[in-house]
Amino acid sequence: MSAVLSVIVGGAIGALSRYGLDRVIEQRSDSSFPLSTFVINVSGCVLVGFLIAAIVDRGSAPDWLRAGLVVGVCGGYTTFSTFAQETLDLLEARDVAFAALSVSANVVLGVLAVLVGARLGRLT
Repeated sequence: MSAVLSVIVGGAIGALSRYGLDRVIEQRSDSSFPLSTFVINVSGCVLVGFLIAAIVDRGSAPDWLRAGLVVGVCGGYTTFSTFAQETLDLLEARDVAFAALSVSANVVLGVLAVLVGARLGRLT
């Protein structure tokens, strides 16, 4: 399978996973805090950390699979552009506290999640 095709397929899987999880969280939350974006960003960070440590750094998978998983699935799944837009929305609504909380939580926990994912990936 070519790397381009695997990125296309992986991107579709990631985007559909993101959409599904977003719908599930949004239906269960009435908070103005962008919870679904936060959960998707942090879980995507764990996933990318795991995949990089477990298969990319080790070179244990073919290029097409690595590209499909990291660029395709993770790229289609994570929501940084949505995170940025929601932060702007909070700032424009003058909800500076939630904007600051969202930025801080996504960045700090995102970095920690990549660390956790990388450590998990190295255990395999």
